[in-house]
Amino acid sequence: MGTPGEGLGRCSHALIRGVPESLASGEGGAGAGLPALDLAKAQREHGVLGGKLRQRLGLQLLELPPEESLPLGPLLGDTAVIQGDTALITRPWSPARRPEVDGVRKALQDLGLRIVEMGDENATLDGTDVLFTGREFFVGLSRWTNHRGAEIVADTFRDFAVSTVPVSSPSHLRGLCGMGGPRTVVAGSSEAAQKAVRAMAVLTDHPYASLTLPDDAAADCLFLRPGLPGMPPFLLHRGGGDLPNSQEALQKLSDVTLVPVSCSELEKAGAGLSSLCLVLSTRPHS
Repeated sequence: MGTPGEGLGRCSHALIRGVPESLASGEGGAGAGLPALDLAKAQREHGVLGGKLRQRLGLQLLELPPEESLPLGPLLGDTAVIQGDTALITRPWSPARRPEVDGVRKALQDLGLRIVEMGDENATLDGTDVLFTGREFFVGLSRWTNHRGAEIVADTFRDFAVSTVPVSSPSHLRGLCGMGGPRTVVAGSSEAAQKAVRAMAVLTDHPYASLTLPDDAAADCLFLRPGLPGMPPFLLHRGGGDLPNSQEALQKLSDVTLVPVSCSELEKAGAGLSSLCLVLSTRPHS
């Protein structure tokens, strides 16, 4: 969502998917050994997120309906990597999650994006292992994403450098670090998060400021430049009700407007903030 000279570019649309009842049943979160959720609370959190994307940030919100056969469907940030008018449809590590990409693919096609498929069945890629800084991509090599998946990211987005970063924790890369501004990387304080940031610093040719946050989950944030004239850049982040220890550090990001949201209930299903929406810069065909 950016160009080399512009950093992270201006956004016009956000895509989310509703929370199904199957996520709340012990079987939904599922089969993956996740705890049962408070469905009403999870849906409230999801509704507030959608409202802030639409009303506070001024994005056109597109909401896919929940699908009971896809309990982890709300984590649609894992299903695509988007930059400019190109969407790479991912191949999630878990075969049970691969049908999640179908509805996302259609929605992005309807928006006029160029769709790239991952045809290699040896490749795995979750979208939340991919961090785009506005200048380059970092792809986390994790439980969910392998080298072949990272190679396909590089093949798809040839105008940008693509580097791989080992993830030494049961997390996605964007569960450890994110962009807190056009030139600022924020990262959690765990050894895994700090190791990832050190690796990124060695690999990049671009100077980034860095900010360490007490909580790794606080670094899973979204820096957004809304497309409406005169609107400042925003940082969508986990609020004090979720992560109180990181709020003071986030206040140091003085060049953004902080927009707090909660996903503490959805987090029980493995959701990070960046996994709950796809943000893009495009306009639907008339």
